[in-house]
Amino acid sequence: MDIKQRSEEWGISPEDIKLSTEVLKEGQAFLTCLPSGMIPGTHPGELGLYYQDTRFLSCLEFQLGDTAPILLSSSTTDSYFAQIELTNHEIVTGTPVMPLHTLHLRIFRVLKQSLFQRLRVTNFNDQAVEISLKVLLGADYRDIFEVRGLKRVKRGELRQPEIVPHGVLFCYLGLDGKQRSTEIWFSQEPRQARQVGEAVELTFTFKLPPKEKVYLYMTITPIVGEPVESSFLDQPPRFSAGFGRAARELRGDYSSWKADCTRYYSDNRIFNQLLNTYTTDLRALTTNYPGWGRIIEAGIPWYSAPFGRDALVTSWQTLSVNTSLARDCLRFLAGLQATEKSVWKDATPGKILHEIRFGEMASAGEVPHTPYYGSVDSTLWFIILFSEYYRWTEDYNLVVEMAQTLERCLEWCRVYGDRDGDGYIEYLRESDRGLVNQGWKDSWDGIVDRHGHLPDGAIALVEVQAYYHLALLRMEELFRVLGEEGKAQRYGIEAGNLRDRFIKDFWLEDEGFLAFALDGKKKQVACTVSNAGHCLFTGILTEDLAHRVITRLFEPDMFSGWGIRTMSKRERPYNPMSYHNGSIWPHENAIIARGLRRYGAMVELMKVIDSMYQAAKHFPYHRLPELFCGFTRRGLAGPVKFLTACDPQAWAVGSMFQLVQTMLGIEAQGRYLHVRHPVMPQWINELVIENMKVGTGLVDLEFARKKNGRTYCSVLRTEGQVKVIIEP
Repeated sequence: MDIKQRSEEWGISPEDIKLSTEVLKEGQAFLTCLPSGMIPGTHPGELGLYYQDTRFLSCLEFQLGDTAPILLSSSTTDSYFAQIELTNHEIVTGTPVMPLHTLHLRIFRVLKQSLFQRLRVTNFNDQAVEISLKVLLGADYRDIFEVRGLKRVKRGELRQPEIVPHGVLFCYLGLDGKQRSTEIWFSQEPRQARQVGEAVELTFTFKLPPKEKVYLYMTITPIVGEPVESSFLDQPPRFSAGFGRAARELRGDYSSWKADCTRYYSDNRIFNQLLNTYTTDLRALTTNYPGWGRIIEAGIPWYSAPFGRDALVTSWQTLSVNTSLARDCLRFLAGLQATEKSVWKDATPGKILHEIRFGEMASAGEVPHTPYYGSVDSTLWFIILFSEYYRWTEDYNLVVEMAQTLERCLEWCRVYGDRDGDGYIEYLRESDRGLVNQGWKDSWDGIVDRHGHLPDGAIALVEVQAYYHLALLRMEELFRVLGEEGKAQRYGIEAGNLRDRFIKDFWLEDEGFLAFALDGKKKQVACTVSNAGHCLFTGILTEDLAHRVITRLFEPDMFSGWGIRTMSKRERPYNPMSYHNGSIWPHENAIIARGLRRYGAMVELMKVIDSMYQAAKHFPYHRLPELFCGFTRRGLAGPVKFLTACDPQAWAVGSMFQLVQTMLGIEAQGRYLHVRHPVMPQWINELVIENMKVGTGLVDLEFARKKNGRTYCSVLRTEGQVKVIIEP
């Protein structure tokens, strides 16, 4: 009997896997499971315990007597600690019969290098009982690319599991020559242990007097590249000590992180909870890679890895929360800036990476992600983030340290990004395993015209040219800081020339909007999409054209009531359930909101902020996912979930912080913090911001919305060399 048959016999149903999952994340490891704590072996989907882009646990199921336990509740705290409450069906296989809901199971989980679990069983019967607990375990060692659907011609060797008195060892020898092992320990020796196909079933027996408790500890450790000998498994670890130590250390780490971040307190309890969750999500998604440094990963489960664009945008969104994310991101990506041309990796000198992976398929050369550079805008976002980081910190030393890195970025724009010498930045896939589309809409059909046709040749995306314009302006600013006036002036002139060409080549006068892109023949790709909204914050548009774009974005075919769609409902390729052709992305709405503020479109700005907040209230933990479906908002129904969305996902997490900064009109400029025309929605009357770092100082601010609808700001505290300038 294989694991699929066995799981079906246990009554585990896979249908709801994508509808509700719980996530734990720490370092390069993460766990996704059902709210019951289980990973159904019959069809785990994306569920499992992952480490370095490999699934080290693909089955974890429990059974009391002959049935799966009943879920009462589950919750996750700070992304590293889970609590799950379970009870029993009626159990008739033993003596005495155990009625429904007379046994209570409480599971605590902590993830720190290993997955630590403490399971407590309490007997609420009025007589002693003998309890049988069965645990089914399996490990398939699928690479994350396989889990996402990429087919492989050949796999490595999945070895027979080894059962020892207190545990199980699963092993896999990959095609990259590395051994990957899953070491599983229990604090009690099972009464029976047997192999079931590729899985192992363990049976534990407990005798419990009335109202008594029993504990069973489990530790699961993923190991890469180190052979695990049987003799090593002879001595089990001290379970309660390991569980408690991991919990204490993580609690301390998270407390330190929160203390170092900006803190938000409002008279809206849900909003407070939302921002607190997002603050801890930033900590959970941030990972240290020895030799390279620390960077925020993109999202769970598919993108739990360094992504250039995602990390840069998230760090830009959260400068008002903690500037260290940006500093670490910039150093990490600068260290991996491309130095040579590689067709396999879509790399050219000066380019900032798209994605790096550490699993078997990358290590064996089956995918080019070591790292892969197929992103047309990561290099531009590097410059934009760097300049904004300097505005918040006045970190002159980092400007000096990375001056050459910045110049290499701009050299890439001119020499390699501009493929045909017309002054625009284009992309064209060269790697046969690379991305066809290399802007932020990087799905295979993410770039289409209004008839659903994919454009040919090197593609110049509308938002990429706007990013380029802003990057040139910011390079002008940075090189003035370095005292290189000649270079600074040249960058300013280039930005002006680009702006003039851009309006001439991308503007669609009949539609009062911008083209999606220029194709390989420099023909406009006409399709009403959200990308035009990205241009607003860069300042590439005149006031008149910007307001025409804004008006178009808020027509009913684009604005759903839950946010701005990626594509108009009127376009033929529109599909509200697609990844990029009609869905709603929180990070994009936050970027567009930044541009709405720039052009004084305050009514539209508040529509975006309110729609994102109202949407967040409908998702677990009030956490905005990577994206959701673009159906029109109607009545009391909430937004429709996109089944494969990452959650948490970095730039969705960062979106609400950016929206708060935008609505309050907060901008940093060296040791000056500007507060320009702050506004707050009707669901907030008072908001206090503490511990905001500006330059080398700290600022505490208080905002109050009065009955006349106006929002007022007062300074509660300043520390160090910082001055607050409030412009009503």
